[in-house]
Amino acid sequence: MIRILHTADWQVGKPFGQFEPDRRGELRAERFAVVARIAALAQARGCDAVLVAGDAFDDNTVSDRDLHRTLEAMAGFSGSWIMLPGNHDAALSESVWTRLRRRSGQAAVVIADRPEPIDLKDGAAVILPAPLTRRHEGADLTAWFDHAETPAGAVRIGLAHGSVANRLPAKAESGNPIADDRTERARLDYLALGDWHGFVEIAPRTVYAGTPEPDRYPANEPGHVAIVEIDAPGAAPRIERVRTARFDWRAMELRLDGAIDGLDAALAELTRPGETLLDLTLTGSLPLRERVRLDAALDEWSARLFDLRLRDAGLIDEPDAEDLDLIDVGGFVRVAIDRLRERAADPQDPERAAAQLALRMAYVEHRRLLGTAADGSGTAKG
Repeated sequence: MIRILHTADWQVGKPFGQFEPDRRGELRAERFAVVARIAALAQARGCDAVLVAGDAFDDNTVSDRDLHRTLEAMAGFSGSWIMLPGNHDAALSESVWTRLRRRSGQAAVVIADRPEPIDLKDGAAVILPAPLTRRHEGADLTAWFDHAETPAGAVRIGLAHGSVANRLPAKAESGNPIADDRTERARLDYLALGDWHGFVEIAPRTVYAGTPEPDRYPANEPGHVAIVEIDAPGAAPRIERVRTARFDWRAMELRLDGAIDGLDAALAELTRPGETLLDLTLTGSLPLRERVRLDAALDEWSARLFDLRLRDAGLIDEPDAEDLDLIDVGGFVRVAIDRLRERAADPQDPERAAAQLALRMAYVEHRRLLGTAADGSGTAKG
């Protein structure tokens, strides 16, 4: 029996430039931590090899320090790491792979940068790699698998990085094509793929492992590796999806109409808020007093979550009579408030967002002044 761990798309060195420096550093460090978890898992499960189906590195300019940290993380597995160049780390004449070859490390690394068979477990299995030598290829580099000769009785495993034709969304098929029947045509017992960041068995015996640590807000099951067992040539592989991710990147849409009670209920379902990156879209309409409550609630959740990205363009301030009665003013100030209310309610008004914000600020400030006056001590009541 052959047992392998299939992984891909580590993208070590990813900059995460959209985050503040402290969060950026933690996300970058987690790329090494997940490699160490993969090594420990492969060792614990007695895998014959770890297959890395491309994009181990975010680009070919990854620093020497990141190279060394990656090798250190891989050292927890005593077997072979068979690493395929992908589109981010293509096998150029001078690349991360040429630099890696000049370094000795504790991990046993086989760089699969040539389209030629690689023996595994004394010939019990043969790995057929399709390395990328540039970022985008128009030809199907897995075509040579069909005619590759392997020893009788050897398990045939393909290793490739690209888009399986007719199986992925159109936006994922921009380059590096792979025939959707490659497994059958090449008599493969398993085709280990990289490029698509979610875990999916895209066709029989044909699997994208996805990235082992998410790096974007997904809808495609990232954060896993595959443990694959193959008893003999022609036998159906046993494919186990194993979660390896620490961080939970989650997109959530909530509609709030009249009150924010649903917000805390929805966010309370997050089991590890400190390790959750939330892209939150809010729609609906709220009176001003509820919008003030919402701002306070979001401040609290922002402190609890690892990161909170808010999209609230579709959430409308809709002051009601109670709101405006609380802004107890008359004369020209009340006229201005009424005018702001009209503009805030008009979806065609180019200054609608500014009017909503001004109205909300007027409400908050007026309530603060009333609280200060009521307290009588110069400080507002909570």
